[in-house]
Amino acid sequence: MVPGATSFDEALEITAEIHHAAGAIMARKGLSAGVADEGGWWPAFASNEAALETLCEAIISTGETPGKRVVLSLDIAASEFGRAGNYRLALEDRDLNSDQMINMLGRWIETYSIAAIEDPLAEDDPDGMAAFTRAYGDRVQIIGDDYLVTNARLVREAALAGACNGALIKVNQAGTVSESVAALMAAEAAGYRGIVSARSGETEDTSISHLAIGLNAGQLKVGSFARSERMAKWNECLRIEADLGPGSFVGGAPLAATWWDQQSKGTSV
Repeated sequence: MVPGATSFDEALEITAEIHHAAGAIMARKGLSAGVADEGGWWPAFASNEAALETLCEAIISTGETPGKRVVLSLDIAASEFGRAGNYRLALEDRDLNSDQMINMLGRWIETYSIAAIEDPLAEDDPDGMAAFTRAYGDRVQIIGDDYLVTNARLVREAALAGACNGALIKVNQAGTVSESVAALMAAEAAGYRGIVSARSGETEDTSISHLAIGLNAGQLKVGSFARSERMAKWNECLRIEADLGPGSFVGGAPLAATWWDQQSKGTSV
């Protein structure tokens, strides 16, 4: 995330430089860096936190400072390795309960320039998600993906439970544009921020770029720079900005600056 950029074009350029710098660092260290499904690097780290350290190293190597123009957003996807409040970190051969998971992520927030965390706890761990939101919801954006599945009813229920403060909006997760818009409206009514998002197994259709801007969602999540179905969306955003004029995007970041501006001024989402 580059909320400190002055245009979408600038944000994309900074992000691309960091992406390539990360690849160069991993190559120099002898890590096996393949390409993941959504275009990002797929390295062989010895620990989960090594990824955060390498990303910060990449940011610094481009002349940026983590926490200034550039901040981190994590997709924990905890439902993939958590069940009934227990989390198996296979890479590190250890198991955590909900409280331990919350404490680990909290330490990461204290240590690294993290502005958003997606699915920090599993979808079957509502107490854990609510506890994490109570602890860190005034500091970072806590996004529900598997937890909310672009469903207006689940967004409203989560808001009542005090879980999350942001909702990922995926059209092909909800099934229709109208259901996706309903989920985004429910999120806004709850005081959540909405993030229009692509999914795994994408096509080169660019409609979500227009949806994010047309609905003034404020944020767009697509993926990295190594796959054409990802770049199609970013390139469409560049074309839209060229048509609408510089600064026409919210704050000029990958549509995240309004939220970050609130945080930097000490206000909550």
